[in-house]
Amino acid sequence: MRKLIARLHGDDGMNTAEYAVGTLAAVAFAGILLKVLTSGNVQSALTAVIDRALK
Repeated sequence: MRKLIARLHGDDGMNTAEYAVGTLAAVAFAGILLKVLTSGNVQSALTAVIDRALK
């Protein structure tokens, strides 16, 4: 267990491949979020929330 902790503690950061995977994951999440937020049901729900907040 100490060796594992020492290995993880000594890691100074991500290397290029890890940055690439992290970037791809972020882009995929953003794409899914965009698709969800632009769907009709979500847009109407958000519009209803905003309308109620402004009244």
